Parts: sequence; C-alpha cells; structure tokens
Amino acid sequence: MTVAALTGIALTGCEAADDEDKPVAFESSASAPALVWGACPTPGDARQTCTTVQVPLNYQDPGSATIAIAVSKLSTAKAGEHRDALVLNPGGPALPGLGTPSAVAPTLPASVLAEYDLIGFDPRGVEHSNPQSCGLGELPVYGLFPFPAADGSITANVEAAKSIAQKCSAVPDLKYYNTASTARDLDWIRQALGVEKLAYWGQSYGTYLGVAYDMLFPDRTGKLILEGNVDPAKAWAGEVGSWGKGMAERFPDAAAVAAKQSGRTVEQVTDSYLALADRLDRTPAPIPGTQAALDGSLLRNLTYALLLHNETLPMVPQLWTAAADLADGKLTDADKALIAQALTQPPATPGVPADNQASMFVALMCGDVAWPAGADGYQAAVAADREAWPLTAGMPANVWPCAFWPNQPIDGPITVSATGARNVLILQNRRDNATPWDSAAGLHAEFGGRSALVGVDNGGHYVYHAGSACADQATVTFLSGGTLPGGDVDCTDAE
Repeated sequence: MTVAALTGIALTGCEAADDEDKPVAFESSASAPALVWGACPTPGDARQTCTTVQVPLNYQDPGSATIAIAVSKLSTAKAGEHRDALVLNPGGPALPGLGTPSAVAPTLPASVLAEYDLIGFDPRGVEHSNPQSCGLGELPVYGLFPFPAADGSITANVEAAKSIAQKCSAVPDLKYYNTASTARDLDWIRQALGVEKLAYWGQSYGTYLGVAYDMLFPDRTGKLILEGNVDPAKAWAGEVGSWGKGMAERFPDAAAVAAKQSGRTVEQVTDSYLALADRLDRTPAPIPGTQAALDGSLLRNLTYALLLHNETLPMVPQLWTAAADLADGKLTDADKALIAQALTQPPATPGVPADNQASMFVALMCGDVAWPAGADGYQAAVAADREAWPLTAGMPANVWPCAFWPNQPIDGPITVSATGARNVLILQNRRDNATPWDSAAGLHAEFGGRSALVGVDNGGHYVYHAGSACADQATVTFLSGGTLPGGDVDCTDAE
C-alpha cells in the first residue's frame, strides 16, 4: 500500500500513543496441536501443502469464538534435515498469500532454500481465512480510490464514502479484522510451526504487518525483511497522501520511454497525458464490447498499476496511445487487445465474495487507525493536492469511507521502537509510486540502529529479483548468514 500534512485538513497519520493505547500482545495457547498438512484449497504447485490454524476472533476475549487461518508450506530442503520457517506476505492490503511460497521459491538460491521452509498464509478475512464482504458487488480495489470530478468537486466521493462505510458497519465482527489481530495470528502460526522466533518477509502492506509483529512480540521476532515500505507514523491517511509525490517520482520513467519513441520531450509527454486524462474525465469513451467506459480515473489507475513493475513499463505508452485512439473514435485491433489486457482481472476464487479484497482493504485502512471524521476540509485539501501533484488529480487527499467509519479502532496505532535487536533489512526503490522513498526513510529513522536500508536506483514497487544484484546479494546474505550490512547500502546497478 501505499504525505505530509495536507493544506486544509490534518491528514498526518497518528502520533505516538501512550502505552495504554498501544496494541497488547495477547499470549497464544500454552501448547499447539501438531499441524496436519494436506492438499491446498486451490490448484497450484504440487510440492506445496496446506493446513489451518485456529485463532481467536477477538483477542480481548480469546476463550470465545475462533476462526481458521489458512497456511501453506513449501518444503525445499532435503527430507529429514532441520530447517527454519520463513513466513511470507505479499501485501495488498488484503492480498491472499497461500501461493506466495511457490512464487518466491524460484527466485531464491539453493543456500536459502536449504535453510527454510517457505510459509504463506491468507490473512484473517481474506480468501480462505474466513473471507469478509461488505456487499460491494464486484468493486475492485482501485474502485475505492476517490478521484474527484473533472472540476475537482468531491460531492460524489462523499456520498460513495458514506455508502461504503454504512455497508461495512452492517458486517458483524468486522472490527476484529485489523492489522494488530493479524500480527497476533502470526504468533499462533509461529507456535504451531514449532519455531522459537519468526523469520518474516513482507512486501508493501506486509511491511506494516511485520512491524506490528515486531512491536507486539519483540522477543519472538527473528530476521525481518521489509520491502516496498509503509511508514507506520503515516498510517493510513498520511501514507495514502504520499501517492501524489510517489507518482511524480515514478511517472518520468514511463514518459521517457514514450518520449524516446515519439521524438518528444518528457515534459511534452507529461502535458499530453494530463490533457488526455482531463479530456476523459469530461467525456468518458465507451469501450467496445463492454459495458464500461474509459474515463480519466480508469486511465490513471491503469497507468499506476503498470508503473508498479519494470517489465510492464513499455506497455504504458502503448496504453496512452490506445486511450487517445479510443477517445478519437479510431480504435485499432492492437488498441482493443491492449485495453482488454489492461482491464483483465484475476479469476474469482470459488466460494470467495467478489468484493473480498476491496472489503478487507477498506476494513484495514479504516479499522487500524482513526481518520479525520466527516467531510469538512477535504474539498480544500483536494484543491491544494491537485495543484501540487497534478498526475493524481487530488485523489490522495480526498475523502475515504474511513471519514465516516462507525467504529473506533479496537487497538492503538503501531509505533516503532528503536530498542531491540538489529534484525531488520529494509529494501526500497528510489522511485516507487505505491510506497514512496520517503516512507522507507521514515521507517528506517524510527528503527534507529536496528535496521539497515538498502536503497536501489530503480523504479517500481518490487526490489528483490527486480534488476539489482546488489540488493539481491544483501537479501541473500541476511537470510543465509543473518548478517545485516554494516551501514546503509546505495545500490546503483538496477536497470
């Protein structure tokens, strides 16, 4: 996932809480039953097995109802050899993680695979772990992003935010599906796996979850790898508010590709993109063969998604060309294919509500920390943000359902302690449009001497196995030998 105080409204995240307001580390059971591993609920890597771990729904009343957390394992060492467990989380918020071990294993060298079982899990409320739904239909996550109207008005955003908050308020027990509770689930998983300390690798939102675990269970935290980082001091309004700056830092990578192809300058390409997005805001273009239309918000969301990966960077200028052709009424077959590819969503998981990720995304954003309540001030904040960061059109400063959330968070905010073991490796690209560089720098500063920051001169949201031998080596060395770099590392070898 993915600030600064915004003009007109204080969207600065949460300040450090008093001790009594911080999340409490409730203990897991004294002894965990042996896990029974079997087939996974969805087809995939035949080497991977799955199980469930029963955890309390409400950790403040751990003797009451329980829910089942789906856990996966990919054993990569030789049979009979002792190995540790490395728990993986792909972020989101609210992405399923059962398939993550199979996705990560091919990127790791034999030295790491010989040492660890790779462990994935669907976080509480997601996919196979008691999936939640607010009754939002087939709303994708990007449909939550509150882009204002073409003239900057947020009237429709306010009504949409109120509607989503009202629907989610009708979901029983949704308040228990927050990050602190998910971190406590991780400790039950750790105990069920029979490991003394949790080794953990989290990406994007998964960095926030990893920090939460470390703060709740410092004596049970082993090696932490945090990649594409959230700054807990900005969760969540401030982190969302950073997207404008993050897009401004990443967008020139795509504009440079388009400029090279067309003989224009980066500035000219950027101006053309802004004009196209504004045009589509005012006159959406129907997409042939569908019930949808391409408006400025959808163009921005598709651009944002393609910028997350370097391998999809060449598609960005192609998308802009196709969008312009669609707006001009001269769509080619190549344009149609590209737009269809860009709009393709992962297939629905049988038995999982279509709005599961969107519902859990907003549940976590709104249930972790309190946001400024009501609509007052957001219009002025949007106007200022549109001026400062035109590429995101004021969306990062706009109103979310969290402004009308009916329940106060059941846990205090996550605050980072600089006291503890030096066991945190922070991986971060310089030009990350989802979790910008400033967020990693803030997290690193909050950890003090406990962390080492590996900064990569690269764009996109993914650091490991994304073009930097320097970052890859630092990661493997930490996993294999447990050795952090002596100081921060500036990697300039990424392409």
